Amino acid sequence: MISILARERLLGAALGGMLAGAIVLEERKRIYRSISNDRSRLAAQAQKSEPIFGKEFRSEFAHLWNKSVDRTLGPVIEYLSSRGW
Repeated sequence: MISILARERLLGAALGGMLAGAIVLEERKRIYRSISNDRSRLAAQAQKSEPIFGKEFRSEFAHLWNKSVDRTLGPVIEYLSSRGW
């Protein structure tokens, strides 16, 4: 027969193992939940954020591009216009 002391140790080990298992399980749930929350928050943030080159930058760039093309090709266009093209 198992002595009382051995039974107490066995019971303590079983209860300790169950407690440790419950703690590990709860921590895993928290970790998975936080990962899920972070992913959904990042996805929502990515949809809200403007691209690297926003609308304002693109319109300013287009304006500067058109201005530089006009300055560069302006004399050629004037020449061709005077020739009847």
